[in-house]
Amino acid sequence: MRAALAAIAVGLAGVMCLAGPTAGQTLRIGIGADPNMLDPARSSGFVERVVFTALCDRLVDVGPDLAFRPELATAWAWEDDGRTLRLTLRGDGRFHDGTALDAAAVKVNLDRYQSAPESLRRSELRPVTAVEAPDPRTVVIRLSEPYAPLLSVLSDRAGMIMSPAALARLGNRIAEDPICSGPFRLTRRVAQERIEMERVAEHWNAANIHVQRLVILPIPDNNVRLLNLRAGQLDLIERIAPSDVEAARRAPRMAVREATSIAYQLLYINQAGALRDARLRRAFELSIDRGVINQVALQGLFVPNNQPEPPGTAYHFPELPVPVRDVEAAKALLREAGTPNPEFTLLTPNSPVESQVAEIMQSMAAEAGFRLRIVTMEASSIVTRANARQYDMAFGIWSGRADPDGNIAAWVASDGFLNRTGYADATVDAALVAARQATDQAVRQRHYRDAAARWLADQPVMILYHYRWFWGLRAGMTGFEPSPDGLIRFQGLRLPPG
Repeated sequence: MRAALAAIAVGLAGVMCLAGPTAGQTLRIGIGADPNMLDPARSSGFVERVVFTALCDRLVDVGPDLAFRPELATAWAWEDDGRTLRLTLRGDGRFHDGTALDAAAVKVNLDRYQSAPESLRRSELRPVTAVEAPDPRTVVIRLSEPYAPLLSVLSDRAGMIMSPAALARLGNRIAEDPICSGPFRLTRRVAQERIEMERVAEHWNAANIHVQRLVILPIPDNNVRLLNLRAGQLDLIERIAPSDVEAARRAPRMAVREATSIAYQLLYINQAGALRDARLRRAFELSIDRGVINQVALQGLFVPNNQPEPPGTAYHFPELPVPVRDVEAAKALLREAGTPNPEFTLLTPNSPVESQVAEIMQSMAAEAGFRLRIVTMEASSIVTRANARQYDMAFGIWSGRADPDGNIAAWVASDGFLNRTGYADATVDAALVAARQATDQAVRQRHYRDAAARWLADQPVMILYHYRWFWGLRAGMTGFEPSPDGLIRFQGLRLPPG
């Protein structure tokens, strides 16, 4: 209790200093973790995408209906039987350093994302053979083959365009001073404490940005975020814990907004770690019950699932259902593997929700013979450990994409930028490639189903459930648009008077 009160005090102290003559124009947001890397080429964390929504415009945006809509590109068209994408850029885009955002700048960025050693976007852009800038407002992307996910890719980090002048000056240190073209520019960052931004008056959509300053505070503890909001020290928080949703709905000075999510929670498993034998991974899955996890830790608000697409959607396959818990079958697999009491470590974010989920799984798995040790740490530290393959199993969150390829290939393709497991399977790779090259939904469904049948059997990742997003807002805020991707769009947001 004393630690919790201390955390609350730190959180309140961190925002008290914002008071002043411009406080009414300052939007204060609490997020669930400290962003690890503010460089779209190297970013892999969800909270970084929340920050990028303010900082970096993208070529294409995604609406609440998951349809693509213009942002830096005002129009696009497929040519050459799907092997060419032609983009028309807006004429009033500018970077925060005052330089023009034109087709040449887009080419610099896409070339970097495609080829720079530090880029995690290379696999997403692998089919791109050339990026051309025939005039300042036209970008032509040539492909080696039809690539259905490309628009979805350009609606995420690979579509975020940074200042070529800043890239030339800083290179792979661009995260130290990320200069983009979004509605806010970065003015100050204190790691683990705050990110401060100011409104860009010259932005093409500045008339629809109604706050002068933006302060983003990483507060991993869900209770502390919520208490700060209820105390009036924050204006907006993301990811209200399921256990707090009902109380938040009843709170007099705040409102709750929600959306069905394309995001999911997963576990990813080091293929060279303590669970390298696939029988141990299958036994662990048989030892847990996703439905119980949802009811106990998540108030029954989320959707238990074992696939990257939510049930009832086009690329969810009911013939590959969530396995029923079977402790005896799990024990039999462990005996078959010659390891009746395997020990392994689960890296868990320092969040009450994930911690409780981990503890429930620990208890369930123990009944089958597993000795699971929970190690709690910052989300960014988990990513660092996982990228170095210094782990057995780790929690991950995927915020979801509009195209099905973006919801699984990054994790299980041998060249996926989030493949932290070392998993590589030629059948999975071939099925994912075939699905990307097809535009017919039935054909794509067949290929994604083939891939799913294989990786679900191998278990390099284990999807636990799909989220519902719950945001908390100060009462009287207007213009907030809930989105299935969990991101906060700032256009139209207005603070309450006073």
